[in-house]
Amino acid sequence: MNRNLPIVLLILLIFFVISFLTNILGPIIPDIIESFDLSLGLAGFLPFSFFVAYGVMSIPSGLLAEKYHEKKVLIVAFMIAFGGALLFAVFTSFIVALLSLFIIGIGMAMLQVVINPLLRTAGGESHFAFNSVLGQLAFGAASFLSPMLYSHLVTHMHTDASASSLIKFLNPLVPEQLAWVSLYWVFAAIALVMVLILVFVRFPKVTLGDDEKINIRGAFKDLIANRRVHLYFLGIFCYVGTEQGIANWISKFLQTYHGLDPAIEGAQTISYFWGLLTIGCLLGLLLLKLMDSKKVLRIFTGGAILALLLSLFGPTEVALITFPLTGFFASVMWSVIVSLALNSVPRHHGTFSGLLCTGIVGGAVVPLIIGALADVAGLRWAMLFLLVTLGYVLSIGFWAKPLVKNATITSLNDLFKRQS
Repeated sequence: MNRNLPIVLLILLIFFVISFLTNILGPIIPDIIESFDLSLGLAGFLPFSFFVAYGVMSIPSGLLAEKYHEKKVLIVAFMIAFGGALLFAVFTSFIVALLSLFIIGIGMAMLQVVINPLLRTAGGESHFAFNSVLGQLAFGAASFLSPMLYSHLVTHMHTDASASSLIKFLNPLVPEQLAWVSLYWVFAAIALVMVLILVFVRFPKVTLGDDEKINIRGAFKDLIANRRVHLYFLGIFCYVGTEQGIANWISKFLQTYHGLDPAIEGAQTISYFWGLLTIGCLLGLLLLKLMDSKKVLRIFTGGAILALLLSLFGPTEVALITFPLTGFFASVMWSVIVSLALNSVPRHHGTFSGLLCTGIVGGAVVPLIIGALADVAGLRWAMLFLLVTLGYVLSIGFWAKPLVKNATITSLNDLFKRQS
């Protein structure tokens, strides 16, 4: 199969944009709380509104892609994201915020489901693993940069005449007391530009194998009857819940317990969280060639638990280091859980992938639980709920029994010795 480099680069750009729009909630939550005078419980509905869209739209998106093809679905997804971002930018109220975040989440869910099969086709099946890593790097780079953009915008909006051209353009559009809204004008512009790019790009035809298609009849029945499917779905639910539960509450925690500015130290810490998560992905790839994936999962999850406890109960200097370290230790969890899950069933991998993607709804539920508990017990004690989700992820490293184990250098050497 010929590789289509321009389409691969476009998909990497889409990965970047998805992350740019998705992972900005953490830095701006303190501002939204202050702007709308919210309790922490109500603030928990912000990530809930966004990530619940994944539970609603993941499987329908796969069916839409099979029927209408990838280009149309991608264009519609970015149009939906444009509408959601523009709605948030123009009508700034809490109820509108919830609605617009749900709309943006639907668009992002559609993009996530479509781009992986497209990347496999455009980049070639033999290069899919490598290109997937590049996609994760693009995703991580955007998560690292978006808090910096937030910090730049909110600290320079409505200031002096020497502001950048972007600031000067946004100043008339953004209320002075709601500087963070400027982000959603930027997001709307990015989504619109992506629509225009996609309109003029010619896409390759994506042909899914029988095992890659979503089968809502027989395959669903077989999978739902499999107890392991339920356990791995819960694993994805707990991982994404952990990731978003930390990222969405870091800034508010640092403001509440250490008196740090969400627009400066809070945004910077979240940026480092995502940056170290990206670096950890690269180290994880190396470790997965050296040892069994279950052992890697146990080591990294144990590290995440220790880093979380130090973040919650340590002094300011420690929290500024260990909060980002939780991102580093969380870096391998998604890929290891997904690979263990798919390697634990002999067939229906496409349908199983769709079910696993709906587990992203954990990013909606866990931050909401933390917010509700924080109103009762305080944010520090509420974030200890993450020990439950991390504990479950840790357990996977003990009970998982994949049909196929990850290939390591040792296992490959043993194979070659047996063959010779």
